[in-house]
Amino acid sequence: MKDVQFIPKPYINYVESGSFRWSSPSNIALVKYWGKKEHQIPENPSVSFTLDNCKTTTTLHFSKKENNEKLSFDVFLDGEKKDDFKPKIETFFKRIEIYLPFLRDYHFKIETSNTFPHSSGIASSASGMSALAMCLMSIEKLLIESDITLSEVERSLNNDFFIQKASFLARLGSGSACRSLEGDLVVWGKHDEIDGSSDLFGVKYPFEVHNNFKNYQDTILLVDKGEKQVSSTVGHNLMHGHPFAQERFKQAHKNLSSLITVFKEGDLDAFIEIVESEALTLHAMMMTSMPYFILMKPNTLEIINKIWAFRQTTNSKVCFTLDAGANVHVLYPECECEKVCEFIKNELVAFCQKGEYIDDKIGFGAKQL
Repeated sequence: MKDVQFIPKPYINYVESGSFRWSSPSNIALVKYWGKKEHQIPENPSVSFTLDNCKTTTTLHFSKKENNEKLSFDVFLDGEKKDDFKPKIETFFKRIEIYLPFLRDYHFKIETSNTFPHSSGIASSASGMSALAMCLMSIEKLLIESDITLSEVERSLNNDFFIQKASFLARLGSGSACRSLEGDLVVWGKHDEIDGSSDLFGVKYPFEVHNNFKNYQDTILLVDKGEKQVSSTVGHNLMHGHPFAQERFKQAHKNLSSLITVFKEGDLDAFIEIVESEALTLHAMMMTSMPYFILMKPNTLEIINKIWAFRQTTNSKVCFTLDAGANVHVLYPECECEKVCEFIKNELVAFCQKGEYIDDKIGFGAKQL
């Protein structure tokens, strides 16, 4: 599919004002995306677990305005006006206005809130941009929907396109946001073994998944809740000319291929090996770029070593993964909840900032409220 297919035909309806409200979760990549081309196109495919509790709820109010020369909007976080969020939203709107021509026709009031602390290291851009994309698509649906009764097949096709375009738009706000709209596993990036996979949007993982991976748990240990000293955007750009970049992109393709078998067979040991290797490789790329940087903290390493020791002594299937930051996602099958939660409380919470952590699990994407 080409991006021109997301440019709509002239709208047939007139809508004066209204509002839509969506919630959308964050996600945690198992195979990491690090490095991108122009227009938020990933250098390698990724696959992620969609989360459930870590989500953003966004209400988008829209009202017709007389002058459509400028984009017009206000942003509120937890009821407080946030003008410092406006540059990012304006950049997003400018990227997507060719695909949503109504953007200059309305004034927007964006009210948003997160179930997790801002700057906690949870990917709020993924949940936030995906929730906003769903609200915007709901407006477009109003503008293009006719009164003609659709068949079930047509309705299903329309809904598939709605999600696909929302994922496409969300990607232009934040790359990983395109993986938050569905669940429980989402692939983003073209991969030869996954039909329908695309660099333009995320797709639901299409193959068999063993019961071992159903309702998987993710406890997020908040090691450092401060702003990262190097943004993800800067980090991605440092992959251009990185001495190990091409080998890394090949490794991601290979690991995604291996996970197809792992998910089918329920091989938790192989899952652990791939997921932890991916997390450490992500940070290795940061440490070997120029300029180089380290986002892990001493307590990140303490937690990793504790997990390794616990796994060795108990034969647990708990493992870790990391995003581009210091916090640790502790992943484990549902059947180990009691054992692993006790371990976290007894041995890992001490390494969290103010003892804070978030219990989460696998979820199934965005919801209209």
